[in-house]
Amino acid sequence: MDSPLDAHIVNALESKLEKTRFVRVDSDTIDKLIKKDEPLPSKLSTDEQEKLKPLLEAQVDKSFTVQLESMSETDAPMIITKPEFMRRMKDMSLVGGGNAFMGNFPDSCNLVVNTNHPLIGRILNTEDASQQENLIRQAKDLALLAQNLLKGEDLTRFIKRSVELID
Repeated sequence: MDSPLDAHIVNALESKLEKTRFVRVDSDTIDKLIKKDEPLPSKLSTDEQEKLKPLLEAQVDKSFTVQLESMSETDAPMIITKPEFMRRMKDMSLVGGGNAFMGNFPDSCNLVVNTNHPLIGRILNTEDASQQENLIRQAKDLALLAQNLLKGEDLTRFIKRSVELID
């Protein structure tokens, strides 16, 4: 969507077409974009998830919301998504859609953590706190890099940490 009017047109189409909805491909995980009948069970228990979430939240900015979801083991360990509703409201506020205050909100993103990925289990079972932090940072930075959100000094630190992991 490259026109300022696109968000308004999409909203109008969704209101006219009852069983239709439009979303950007990076607005959610693929399992939620294409609804499936049978959900995947998580390999982590609720106690393990409660233990993992604060570890992850300590390593991310306040602009990120950490979400734990069970996805396929072959999916990425962490994925960055941007909520469709907030993006549309910000787009519409650019053309004066009555929500001018939405343009002042900071960009918010979701850090979706794949609870079935082996790396997440490894992070949870690692006893060494510094190694645990490095694994979380590396996975988070890979997710940021995939969305072209890793820049500047953070990118330099990521490259240095990657080289150290290879050695």
